[in-house]
Amino acid sequence: MTHTETIRFDGRILFLCEDPAVIERQLAGQDLTLQEAQPLRTDISTDEISPTWITYHYDEKLGDYPYLGLKAGDRTPIVPNSVRNGGFGVTVAGRRYGKGSSREASPFAEWCAGIRLVIAENFERIYRQNCRNLGIFTSTDFGLIDRIRRGEAIPVEEFTRGEDELTTELIRRRGLFNLMRARRDGWTLPPRPTAPRPMTYAEKIIARASGGATVRPGDSVFAKADWRYAHEYSSPLGIAALEREMGTDVRLHDPSTIIFFSDHLTFVERAMPEERKKIGMLDLAQALAKVQQRFSRQHGATLHGFLKDREGSEGISHSIMSERYVLPGQLAIGTDSHTTHCGALGAFAFGVGSTDMACAWLTGEIRTQVPATCRVKLHGRLRPGVEAKDIVLHLLRLPYVREGRAIGQVFEYTGEVVATLGTDERSTLTNMVAEIGGMTGLVIPDAETVRFLRERRGIEVQLEPWMTSDPDAEIEHVLEVDCSSIEPMLAQPGDPGRGMAVSELPAPVRVDIAYGGSCTGGKREDLQRVHEVLHWAQDHGLRVAEGTRLILQFGSQDVREYCARQGMLDTFERVGAELIEPGCGACVNAGPGVSERPDQVTVSAINRNFPGRSGPGQVWLASPSTVAASAIAGHILSFEQLRARAVA
Repeated sequence: MTHTETIRFDGRILFLCEDPAVIERQLAGQDLTLQEAQPLRTDISTDEISPTWITYHYDEKLGDYPYLGLKAGDRTPIVPNSVRNGGFGVTVAGRRYGKGSSREASPFAEWCAGIRLVIAENFERIYRQNCRNLGIFTSTDFGLIDRIRRGEAIPVEEFTRGEDELTTELIRRRGLFNLMRARRDGWTLPPRPTAPRPMTYAEKIIARASGGATVRPGDSVFAKADWRYAHEYSSPLGIAALEREMGTDVRLHDPSTIIFFSDHLTFVERAMPEERKKIGMLDLAQALAKVQQRFSRQHGATLHGFLKDREGSEGISHSIMSERYVLPGQLAIGTDSHTTHCGALGAFAFGVGSTDMACAWLTGEIRTQVPATCRVKLHGRLRPGVEAKDIVLHLLRLPYVREGRAIGQVFEYTGEVVATLGTDERSTLTNMVAEIGGMTGLVIPDAETVRFLRERRGIEVQLEPWMTSDPDAEIEHVLEVDCSSIEPMLAQPGDPGRGMAVSELPAPVRVDIAYGGSCTGGKREDLQRVHEVLHWAQDHGLRVAEGTRLILQFGSQDVREYCARQGMLDTFERVGAELIEPGCGACVNAGPGVSERPDQVTVSAINRNFPGRSGPGQVWLASPSTVAASAIAGHILSFEQLRARAVA
C-alpha cells in the first residue's frame, strides 16, 4: 500500500437531522446540501444506531436496520431497509457520534447497509475504533461532502493525518484482521522513543503491559491483557468474525484468562413484546447464549452462565470480575463499555468491540492508544443522602463533558471524598465514565482496596510502590469539584447528561416503575442504601405506593447472599419490592424493569437512559436511595425529602 492511495465514495449522502421530515425527504430520494440539512442531530447513541433488539442479529441481516432507533423530533423516521435501498454510502451527523454502548453491531449494521464513511464533529472512542476495525472511514472534515458529491477520489492519507503510526496502518489496511495478518507475516511497529518521563498511574500500567518502555499520550501500542471477558449479547459477533476470518480450528491465547458471562438476556422472555416473539426475535435472542456456550466449551474458557436450579444468572460480568478476578495494576478488557467498572480496584479496564476482542482472544493483546488523563479532584464532604451516582450525574452536566472534550481520556479520581468511599461506590464513579465518554476511570489503589480484597475475596494484596501517579506527570485537565454543594441528582429522560437536582423539579413526577439494579446499582453498597430507605419506610408504616412497582435486582449471587445474611430480603419483601435474580436485562430493554408503554415513567439506578434503552417510556436516572424513596412516595423525590415530608 502507498500513501497516494485514494478512495471514491459512490453512494448517496445521508444527513441525520433533527427534523424528521428532512430525513424522510432524503429516504424518498432527495439529495440535500449540508446547509439544507441543518440542524444535525447530536449525541447520537449506539442504541439509536442499532436498538438492542436489532442486535440479536449478528450477521449481514443487521444491514436492514441501521438508525432504526434514531429519534428526530418526536418520531423515529428511518424504517427497515430504507438506508440500504436508498443507496447511501456516507452518513453525516453532529457532535459525540456513537456514544454509549460498545456494541460493534452499530457500525457493522452501517457497513452491511453500504455505509463506508461517517462524518461528524467528533466521535466516541469505542465507536470510532470499531469503525476502523471494520474498515469504515471516519472524518471530522465536513469539506469532504462537496468533494464527494463532485465524484472526487479522496486520498486515504486524509483519513490518517494526525494519527499515530499504528492507527495509520490499521486505517490503510482496512481493518484489524488485515493488520493482524500483516503482523503474523512480519510487519512490526517501529520502536518508539523510550526516554524516561514522569507518568500517570494509567500510563504506568500500559507501559508495563506493552513491554516496559516509557509511554506518552498519543502512543499506540499492543498491550498484554490480563483478563479478556465478554457476555452473550456481544460475544457471538466476535466469535462469528473470528471463525469467518481465521477458521474454526484456531487456538486461543491462554484460555484461563478468558471469561464468558450470560447476564444480558437472562430474563429477555419476560420483557420482549409479543409481536417480536411472533417474528422469531426471542429465538434469536436465546440462541446467542448457545453460541457462547459452544465456543467456551470448545476452547476451555470459563463461563459464568445461567443458574441451574432457578431462573437467573450467576451475576453481571463487571460485578463478578471485581468480586473474583481483577487485581490492582492489571489491564482488563471486556466487550462492554462499562468494563470501566473495574477501575475502582486500580486496574486499567476498558471496553472494546467484538473485533478487538476476537483478535485479543487469538493473540492475548489489545491495540490501544495511550490516553490523556483528566484528574477529578473531589473535595469537601458529601451531604446526607448524596451518593456516588449523584457525583457522576453532576459531572455529566459540566461543560467539559457535555462539549465532548473528555472523549477518550482517563478519569483519575482523587481527593478527600474518594478516600471516604467504599469500593462499590468507587465502582459507580469508574463505571459511568462510559457515559462521560472517557476511556476508563481509575482510583489509585489504597487501604480501602486492600480491605475490599481481603473481606470480599479473602486475599491479602501488597500494593507496590509504582502504583501511583508521579507528582509531575502530565495531566490534560483538572476538574475541581466541591462535593459539599452537590444535592441528590437526576438525569432527565433521553440522556444521562441532562442532569438536574431533585430539588429543582418544578412539579411532582409520578413513578410507574422504580428499578434498583444493574452493574451500576446492584452492588452491596447500593442495596444497603435501598435497605436504609425501605427499613425506614417499614418503621413508619409505609409501603411501595399503590400503582408503582419497585423492582430490585442483584448484581451477582454474592450480593444476593450478602443481602440474605444481613436480613435485607425480608425488609424488601415486606414493603412490597419485587426481587429478581442477577442479570442486567432492564438496562438493555431485556428484563423486568422495562416500560411497556410510552406514557409510563421509570426512575432507575441504571447508567444510561437513551431513547428506547429501557422500554418506550420515559426513564429518569437516580441514585439507589432516590429510586427507593420515589417508590415509597409514588413520585420522584430524594430520601431526605421523604423524611422531611414525614416529619411535616
